[in-house]
Amino acid sequence: MLPAGLARYPLKVPDLLIATDSAAVYDDVRSAVEDVDVAIRWAREGRAVLPALHERAADLVVADLQIGSMGGYAIAMDLALEAGAGRLGVTPVLMLLDRRADVFLARRTAVAGWLLKPLDPVRTRAAVGALLAGGSYYDETFMPRPVAVLPA
Repeated sequence: MLPAGLARYPLKVPDLLIATDSAAVYDDVRSAVEDVDVAIRWAREGRAVLPALHERAADLVVADLQIGSMGGYAIAMDLALEAGAGRLGVTPVLMLLDRRADVFLARRTAVAGWLLKPLDPVRTRAAVGALLAGGSYYDETFMPRPVAVLPA
């Protein structure tokens, strides 16, 4: 059974490009969505993402923030600039963050969503489904809770 976000793709198999130099991160994302009808590609370097998208468009790019060569921030900015210049279609980006403080970077790039590591299948599947359905997904893991301060 397809998750709700993936149900809108009955005729075309969504294409997912995972950009990471970590086999563990790739395996985490792939295993979370592999039982769904999704075509998965792996870009092992950030600088390989743009040529891969020029070769064949993707419905979603999952970009690891920490890649040895051109990380997720640079990937998201590169894709936004290419789309703005009309050389590439708009491709949603799901950024994989290492810590809560990295949300600042994800917001600056205006990505469609982000997930905090460590990844788990439930959040990963929800994020991928939401972005493939045209929505957004902003992980609230480790988000500080507001505390009311009463006047003395």
